Amino acid sequence: MTDNKTSFWFITGSQHLYGPETLDQVMEQTRDITGTLNEALPFPVETKSVVTTEEEITRVLREANAAADCAGVILWMHTFSPAKRWVQGLMELQKPMLHLHTQHHEQIPWNEIDMDFMNLNQSAHGDREFGFLVTRLGKNRRVIAGHWKHETIQQEIAGWMRTMAAVQESRRLKVARIGDNMRGVAVTEGDKVQAQKEFGWTVDGYGIGDINEVAARFSEDEVAARAEEYKQSYHIPEEKWQEEDFRQSVLGQARIELGIEAFLTENGYHAFTTTFEDLHGMEQLPGLAAQRLMEKGFGFAGEGDWKTAALLRMMKTMTGNDRTTFMEDYTYHFTPDGAQVLGSHMLEICPTVASGKPEVAVHPLGIGGKTDPARLIFDGISGEAVNVSLVDMGGRFRFILNEVTAVEVSENTPNLPVAKVLWEPKPDFKTAAEAWIYAGGAHHTVLTFAADKQQIADLADAFDIELVTIDSHTDIYHFRQQMKHAAGKA
Repeated sequence: MTDNKTSFWFITGSQHLYGPETLDQVMEQTRDITGTLNEALPFPVETKSVVTTEEEITRVLREANAAADCAGVILWMHTFSPAKRWVQGLMELQKPMLHLHTQHHEQIPWNEIDMDFMNLNQSAHGDREFGFLVTRLGKNRRVIAGHWKHETIQQEIAGWMRTMAAVQESRRLKVARIGDNMRGVAVTEGDKVQAQKEFGWTVDGYGIGDINEVAARFSEDEVAARAEEYKQSYHIPEEKWQEEDFRQSVLGQARIELGIEAFLTENGYHAFTTTFEDLHGMEQLPGLAAQRLMEKGFGFAGEGDWKTAALLRMMKTMTGNDRTTFMEDYTYHFTPDGAQVLGSHMLEICPTVASGKPEVAVHPLGIGGKTDPARLIFDGISGEAVNVSLVDMGGRFRFILNEVTAVEVSENTPNLPVAKVLWEPKPDFKTAAEAWIYAGGAHHTVLTFAADKQQIADLADAFDIELVTIDSHTDIYHFRQQMKHAAGKA
């Protein structure tokens, strides 16, 4: 989901008063740390020189800003580095920052420890001096404290890296709106100029004819070859394939997929939207086509929801396209013990969250006035997940996150031929639903089993965007007060 050029710079702070011999040891220990991290982390870590002066610090951070491949910097104060030397560089730094609070040695050598050892291992207060300054400057960053050899710390760094790769993708992301948003809908609207300022997205609109023109270029043989891929990847009942209407619907989706994919690729887009209200010249709403493109890593959302389409692309980048999909709250299942949410959409749920082999089916849609569209139907996987919404609050954006537990769909739905996921929101349905509505959460979301709350928090911090969380600790009365404070009404 990201190019192979993405890397992170590891910069170590110290001071020149220790002399060259000590600084050589600092550099040697830095290389030891980065060598180990490079074996454990998903992206390369580039070791930069130990910096001790304001000029060195400012220069390397300016170089990080200018390096297109650098997705973020990892900073470590090996020894006591007077933090005022970092002011200019930090004020100019535009790349995401991770402050790694660690030290080279794992355990204190009780019998050998002396002042020379202490002089060479002062991260305990060097990092705190640095931490004060970053807080004083109001700079967003992620702080991870612990020993660099520990797997849990490496996993935290890896999660941050994946999120910053998504931030890097966001800064160059282009979204194609095929048709407008669904008429009369509020939450799918938004300020595209502000979104480009905050997230880097370019959001462009196109008519459905632009796609139809590209789709028409493909030969019948090319369309048939794409349909053959469907047969290899999904379950298509042979008796259904022999039905002319079924076969033509599937071939129609193959042509739509080829057309949209070619249009996006040729024009540099990695996310797109469609809407059933703008289909002039297209025989069916993209269903299977949209699902396939999501499965390949493209961002998507229905009804012209460009914010969710862009968010999906970012989160697919973050997760390596693992178990992450466009989602919508569809209907509820109330029981005496609580309630569950059935998530789905008319057609377009990504098969990366399928619990088994999806089946290609053709059924009436009942909306849009077009021919019956082909789509993939399946039940979703179970497990811990987060449901994330991005909304425009007028002058500012807000991320809203709900931790959920997806459960197995135990009942058959023979008359509902859609892909679906069933989940239980935390802390409980009543609290979660009320909090979501108070926060202004959308009905469209991105549901992911491969990213967690911390990564979404890192994403929000990287953009300096508000994040509202609904989890096992949420209390609705405190939550409502929090929303009033956010709106400036308390």
